[in-house]
Amino acid sequence: MAEKLLSLENLRVSFKMDGTYYAAVDGIDLEIMTDETFAIVGESGCGKSTIAMSLLRLHDMSYTKIEGKIDFKGRDLAVLTEKELEKVRGKEIGMIFQDPLSSLNPLHRIGRQIEEGLFYHTDMTAVERRERAMKLLADVGIPHPERVYEAFPHELSGGMRQRVIIAIALSCEPALLVADEPTTALDVTIQAQILDLMRELKEKMHSSIILITHDLGVVAETADRVAVMYAGQVVEMASVEEIFANPLHPYTRSLLSSIPSAEMQGGRLKTIQSAVPTLMNLPREGCRFAPRIPWIPDSDHEEQPGLREVKPGHFVRCTCHNNFHFEEE
Repeated sequence: MAEKLLSLENLRVSFKMDGTYYAAVDGIDLEIMTDETFAIVGESGCGKSTIAMSLLRLHDMSYTKIEGKIDFKGRDLAVLTEKELEKVRGKEIGMIFQDPLSSLNPLHRIGRQIEEGLFYHTDMTAVERRERAMKLLADVGIPHPERVYEAFPHELSGGMRQRVIIAIALSCEPALLVADEPTTALDVTIQAQILDLMRELKEKMHSSIILITHDLGVVAETADRVAVMYAGQVVEMASVEEIFANPLHPYTRSLLSSIPSAEMQGGRLKTIQSAVPTLMNLPREGCRFAPRIPWIPDSDHEEQPGLREVKPGHFVRCTCHNNFHFEEE
């Protein structure tokens, strides 16, 4: 039976601007189970990557405030000292960043960068670290690992660099892998290969994955459960099958309706009015999605919308989903 690996309790992440803190992530409650791929999806600016970076306190803490509880294996990561957190980064929680070129050090060879985590977190000898790095390169599907081991990042293609990033994240066999937009800059063929690779490695290592993405196609192929985020809040959460078969929140329905399909030939794509509000202009009261569906009357929205379970395992925020319809309907 799956056990709880990570839980976020009322997580609130705020950034300081002009002397005032503004919450980019506002009251998030999530649970990630062992052997699970949990996707967090939403438009750019909704807070997805902020959650990912907050797990390991990778933000610049001089202007960032993290509140709430981040329980990982019974420890609250939010209150660990920097020294304590260094023992978790890379060893117990691995991170795949969305831009592999900027994530790799251009001055160091690939082999050295893969071995860095092994140097800090294990007592392997230099020979053992090299052998482990070679095996990792082979495991992530890189041909001629001995050649790539000696290469610099700029000598590799985008897909190869992303595979290297995955090898680095997996080097110490972490229990949790956080993948922040791992396929964004790749063409569709390489995207499919990377997703297949992540799925295979998860099954092999029995790791859990938090997948941060805006691509619903990636979610459909990869995830077990999904949280849909809008303006710093989770607005809907359910199994991937339930989200695609029975989306309830207006934002989720709008996202799914904006995906092109073969049945829509000659028709118009649905669009979502306006854009995600900026952090300083984010509405802090009422339904945050209400300004983008102005044809829905105010009476259909809650003043203080909460995330409630409408059926087993399916959570939705705000009652506006009960009477929602698209404007053209």
